[in-house]
Amino acid sequence: MILFQSDYLEGAHPRILERLARMNQEQNNGYGEDEYCKSAAAVLRGLCLDDSLAVHFLTGGTQTNLTVIDAALRPHQAVITAATGHIHVHETGAVEATGHKILALPSEDGKLTASQIETVCLAHEIDGSREHTVQPGMVYVSNPTELGTIYSRQELREISDACRRHGLYLFLDGARLGYGLAAADNDLDLPCIAACTDVFYLGGTKCGALFGEAVVIRNDALKQDFRYLMKQKGGMLAKGWLLGLQFETLLEDGLYFQLAEHADRLADDLRDAFRAKGYSFLAENRTNQIFPIMPDRHLEQLNSRFGYSYEKRIDNRHSAVRFCTSWATTQDNVEKLKEAIRELG
Repeated sequence: MILFQSDYLEGAHPRILERLARMNQEQNNGYGEDEYCKSAAAVLRGLCLDDSLAVHFLTGGTQTNLTVIDAALRPHQAVITAATGHIHVHETGAVEATGHKILALPSEDGKLTASQIETVCLAHEIDGSREHTVQPGMVYVSNPTELGTIYSRQELREISDACRRHGLYLFLDGARLGYGLAAADNDLDLPCIAACTDVFYLGGTKCGALFGEAVVIRNDALKQDFRYLMKQKGGMLAKGWLLGLQFETLLEDGLYFQLAEHADRLADDLRDAFRAKGYSFLAENRTNQIFPIMPDRHLEQLNSRFGYSYEKRIDNRHSAVRFCTSWATTQDNVEKLKEAIRELG
């Protein structure tokens, strides 16, 4: 069975494993106060062209999302997201469990717009009984989105401006950020993301690391006491150097972006194969997630050889599914899937 369900199905890039093996007997300070974490944070600040940024390392995406959101919001405040947003559909109520409501807005392509944010905020501001409703306090976007789509530089700037006009924090979930930045149609970069958001993170779990997410904070109000909140949410890893070493390895010579480009290129290859077969797509994108709409009988033919994720029912004979490439996907496995697609009938 060849698996294309997600981009965290393999372990870690060999260079990370080699470095972990070499430093295994070293002694390091704990809780992220080691030299590896300091070095990785410095590299990341340099990539963002901003020495004022605070950088912290957590282990996983859900933990990162709930920690950042709870750190930013007061008890009566809510977070705005697309209805397809990861915090709304794939985190088992983790944000709600911290006491914060999610305001989910409709979206066909997985993205929010500045005008949607304006509408929500203005409706709250003019409501004479607004104290009886939750107050919007943050906007959550992910790049890429759950549908593999990405924000343009202009779109992110417009969202950032809307957030600042209404006093909202802007948080960008970058669990798959590498794949977004490497996409052929992308015009965002890390300096722009750092300047537009109050906080974002660069995902490692899905892009070459064993585990780990690097949280980058620009807003000074969020920097204060963030380590207390990491500890409270179980996010302060005692052996924090394991995270720092991985991000240092991925970032110091561009390996992270090379791995992401590899996955996107193979996804484009598969996307062309699905398109040549005549399939349409639930969402058009150039990242590592592919969402073909396929006849159920064709999916049944693939089931014994290839793994994929079910997305949604389209009609009584067709389903939208997801095939996902990763930093470790091989050209050979892609060719096998392409051949199988061509033979479907």
